[in-house]
Amino acid sequence: MRTNKRSFDELRPIKIKPDYLDFADGSAFIEIGKTRVVAAATLEEKVPPFLKNYGSGWITAEYSMLPRATEKRNIRERFLGRLSGRSYEIQRLIGRSLRAVTDLNAMGERTIIVDCDVLQADGGTRTASITVGCVALALAFKRMLDEEVISQMPLKHLVSGVSVGFVEGEALLDLDYEEDFKAGIDMNVVQDDKGELVEIQASAEKKTFSRKEFNTLLRLANKGIQDLIKIQKDILKKKSLLFMAYG
Repeated sequence: MRTNKRSFDELRPIKIKPDYLDFADGSAFIEIGKTRVVAAATLEEKVPPFLKNYGSGWITAEYSMLPRATEKRNIRERFLGRLSGRSYEIQRLIGRSLRAVTDLNAMGERTIIVDCDVLQADGGTRTASITVGCVALALAFKRMLDEEVISQMPLKHLVSGVSVGFVEGEALLDLDYEEDFKAGIDMNVVQDDKGELVEIQASAEKKTFSRKEFNTLLRLANKGIQDLIKIQKDILKKKSLLFMAYG
C-alpha cells in the first residue's frame, strides 16, 4: 500500500498558497505530500547582454534546498563555492519550462527571476518547483498589468510537471522519495495546459524499458498534470486572472 493509501494514479495531497511572501513581485507555496517549496518572482528592468536592444524579455530560475530539507543535513552550496550539477540542471529545467509558455516579446526588455527554495524534500522537488513557479510567475505578470508596466499578459499557458515511474513492476504517479529510490524506471514530465510536452526526463535505473512502458508512464503523467493544472487554474481564477488565455 502506498503512503496515504493512494492509488497508482493518484497525486499526493496537494496545497498551493498564492501570495505567500509579502515583498516578492509574485510568490506561491506548494505542499505536495511532504515536499514543500516556495517560489518567488522578482522583476528586473534589464535583460542579459545577448538580448539587449532586441525587444525581448527573459525568464530565468534559481533552485536551492535548505540544509535540513532532507533527513540528513546538507552543506549549503555557497560554502562549496559552486552550484552542484543537480541544482544547476534543475534550475535550467525550471527556466526552460516557464519560458516555453511565455511570450517573451510581450514582457519588453525585462527579466523575471523565479527563485525556488525547497523547505522540505520528499521526492518531486523539481516538478513541484515548476508547478509553483508558474503560479508565482502569473501573479508577477498580474502585478505588472495592474501597474501598467505591460499592456498584455505574457503568460499564454500554464505549465506543470510530475514524476512517474515503475516501482516493483507497477506504474506509479507522483513518486515520493522511497518510491523514487526503489524505481526501476524513473521519469519526469513537464507539460502545458494544452497537453503539449515541454520536456521529458526518463532513465532506466536497473534495466532497459520498452516503448510500451514509456507510453504507459506518459499517459499516467498526463493525468497527473491535468489534475495539477486544474488546481493552478482554480487558484488563479480567485486572483482575478480569468481573462488570461488559459482561464
